[in-house]
Amino acid sequence: MAADISGMWLGTYWQRENPTRFEVTFAQGGNTISGRVMDDGYLGEANISGTIAGRRITFVKRYLASSQAPIEYTGTVSEDANYMSGEWRIGRFDRGNWEVHRSEDDLTQELKSVMAKETQLTGAAAVG
Repeated sequence: MAADISGMWLGTYWQRENPTRFEVTFAQGGNTISGRVMDDGYLGEANISGTIAGRRITFVKRYLASSQAPIEYTGTVSEDANYMSGEWRIGRFDRGNWEVHRSEDDLTQELKSVMAKETQLTGAAAVG
């Protein structure tokens, strides 16, 4: 069974020893993944699509505002599904490492938590 990586992640990739920070939001349906990336660098926003099998992830990143070649990512998801790392590659020309950590700023999860607390309070008030 594939690890669940849905949600918001914060990460870094290295190109020629230079780090670039990025945010990525993954959506997952079975073994298929898709999402959006926002780089700190000049390339900006990108779409991603790929697959996940067990703890192995592969995806392609395509920038929206440039004609840059697609970037292939391969990596491994940690056992607790809160960390991923691996290698990115642009054809045979360039490559580097990447890593991401699940973000604690997942607004969807925060909203669900707030709604659950409100439901508990409302339910408790109705009983009392």
